[in-house]
Amino acid sequence: MRIAVVGGGPGGLYLAALAKQLGPDHEVVVWERNAPDDTFGFGVVFSDETLGGIEHADPVVRAQMEREFARWDDIDVHYGGEVVTCGGHGFAAMGRKRLLQILQQRCRDLGVDLRFRTEAPDVEVLRREHDLVVAADGVNSAVRARYADVFGPTVTAGGCKYMWLGTDKVFEAFTFDIRETPHGVVQLHGYPYDEHGSTFIVEMAEDVWRRAGLDGCPDLPPGRSDERSVAAVREMFADVLEGHEVLANNSKWISFPTVSTENWCHGNVVLLGDAAHTAHFSIGSGTKLAMEDALSLVACLHECPDIPSALAAYEQERRPVVLSTQRAAVASQAWFENLGQYLHQHPLQFAFNIMTRSRRVTYDNLRLRDPAFIARVDEWFAASQPGDGDVRPPMFQPFRLGELELANRVVVSPMDMYVATDGLPGEFHLVHLGGKAMGGAGLVMTEMVCVSPEGRITPGCTGLWTDEQAAGWARVCDFVHSTTSAKIGAQLGHSGPKGSTRLMWEGMDEPLAEGNWPLVAASARPYRDGVNQVPRELDRAGMDAIVAEFVAATERADRAGFDLVELHCAHGYLLSSFLSPVTNRRTDAYGGDVEGRLRFPLEVFRAMRAALAPHKPMTVRISATDWVEGGTSPEDVLAIARAFEAAGAAAIDVSTGQVTPDETPAFGRSYQTPFADAIRNGVGIPTIAVGVISSADDVNTIVLAGRADLCALGRVHLYDPNWTLHAAVEQDYDGPGVVWPDPWRAGRRKPQTGRSDGPPPRLELIRTATTRSDGHRRWRPRRPELSQS
Repeated sequence: MRIAVVGGGPGGLYLAALAKQLGPDHEVVVWERNAPDDTFGFGVVFSDETLGGIEHADPVVRAQMEREFARWDDIDVHYGGEVVTCGGHGFAAMGRKRLLQILQQRCRDLGVDLRFRTEAPDVEVLRREHDLVVAADGVNSAVRARYADVFGPTVTAGGCKYMWLGTDKVFEAFTFDIRETPHGVVQLHGYPYDEHGSTFIVEMAEDVWRRAGLDGCPDLPPGRSDERSVAAVREMFADVLEGHEVLANNSKWISFPTVSTENWCHGNVVLLGDAAHTAHFSIGSGTKLAMEDALSLVACLHECPDIPSALAAYEQERRPVVLSTQRAAVASQAWFENLGQYLHQHPLQFAFNIMTRSRRVTYDNLRLRDPAFIARVDEWFAASQPGDGDVRPPMFQPFRLGELELANRVVVSPMDMYVATDGLPGEFHLVHLGGKAMGGAGLVMTEMVCVSPEGRITPGCTGLWTDEQAAGWARVCDFVHSTTSAKIGAQLGHSGPKGSTRLMWEGMDEPLAEGNWPLVAASARPYRDGVNQVPRELDRAGMDAIVAEFVAATERADRAGFDLVELHCAHGYLLSSFLSPVTNRRTDAYGGDVEGRLRFPLEVFRAMRAALAPHKPMTVRISATDWVEGGTSPEDVLAIARAFEAAGAAAIDVSTGQVTPDETPAFGRSYQTPFADAIRNGVGIPTIAVGVISSADDVNTIVLAGRADLCALGRVHLYDPNWTLHAAVEQDYDGPGVVWPDPWRAGRRKPQTGRSDGPPPRLELIRTATTRSDGHRRWRPRRPELSQS
């Protein structure tokens, strides 16, 4: 096989060495336009998982790398005048230049043809003359650009500016230094890569960068560093450097480019490493991903019968891994771009927040890595809450929502059931909601209860437009209050343009086959053109009638005994159709800018608030993004939250989307939590996080990091109505915040399976300890699966 490799970075070199090792008869040529000793950047970081793959594929390279590694376990967070240390992370790093030297020598030893200071021939020539062309030519890949119509690249620039530097100071831990300057917040990412030096990355938001006057440097020729900025950085972090040098290597201010591609293969051309994908430096190393790509590609070439099937297998194997890494990297990058919203946090909470920013490292994960760190954060959190100060899992700390006391932070999310007749809640609702309340959640929410027959989504929706319906709900509330410690809330809404549709299992959002009722909305725009009926645009008389319906439903909810009322302003329903610029095309006072779009939802909320007993809180559910271009903006969301807070909302229930069928949500674990986070920490109002929060670990992490105050979980409560009680058992917790119904208390221990002569052994983290020069204990875990990356 003839293999052409374009690009002599770590990914390309490693691919060439592995291919030659597995097929000594292969002809492998690497073209690299730079000199062998040219490299940009300083250190590269590897996970234990990656190193395990390298050792299995090429023990020679792995042994040479091992001799070079700087290893450490701690992360130090310098923030608010304190240093918070978290151990047990198991990093391994080495100098990028030394890694290149090792890989170059391995290629030479195996007979790879290395051509430095040489531009690769035209890729069309390479395709004709070689069986395989590997494009490992980096983030600015010329090969990717040549076939952009096939590869479908997207390059998204980050909102921060950063400069990659080095220093001859050897850090003893991965160091985050977050500091406020007269220009704004600046952060340092530093870590050792050998016994002589450390990587030293300085990052700041672009507006901070401009205010600091660092944008005034003229364009520099290739290879030249921005010496004026290097001097500014040296002065800015003089206390950290302690007299050590700042080292530059083609160091300039840049915005991190996140590269993604629709396809990685085109005929016999394949992308590898940064040419195919990038992941922000705060979550891991591009070198790590590139070398993992090389491992996978060569394995597929070795195992598959031909090149087309090998390339298909490579992309199928690696793409999910890369996408997962990119999701974590995007979350981490966004955290740093918005870290200014966390400057009010206590140093311990801030440190926990930064550790868990990517959603890959969690509360449970950190408890394994460094139990003492989690114990400190738990103690601080317990002391900061309105309860008795007892340390317990964060999800079981009490919370006060207005004047309403909740036993814990778990909410059973509103879930439409579609089983009502004429809006009447029946036996199903009593069992469904009563069972969820017995399951231990602090707050149980009804499905969207409609304020009129015309406000229903489907004929199976519940309502509160009659006293008979209110009596049915009173029966549910009475059961919850007499049998459980849970509180119960009613979510009130009007379907607007998404009404008069079939039951979910008969065709979601599909119009009824017969018996449709007229719809209303902010504008005469159907949810789906040609499918859903065109709603009537509400006039003033129609708005007044809608307000009266919401008020009457609120009064019935109050009399029925609900502890809380939530106004549904999300998911494309009536009030959401006013809030979103996608669905609100009005030209009167109820359209236009966010203030105009807010006007009618606020009228409804204020009227409801006046009708509800003063001691009962009201919340509002909103869609914080429409997931389409031109939809609700981040600035709009904060304005909406502030307006509802000023009108008396006790919390914002933060969902997203479902406003337009054209949406493209970034779906994933806890994917909506960042929006609750932005509102909570940007506005200061309590928030309820929703969206693929599926474990107690997720809830503990979100609450302890201060991203939301409550977590609403839906599907997990359908799977396990006693989810909260079982979460307590799984955490060996049976204290305040967990209330087992008396008849169930015998079941509060985890059932034993199989024969046992005693309690099951507890999972222990095997650790060894040394002492750092600064007096901190440094712990080395021996659990490779817990590596940071």
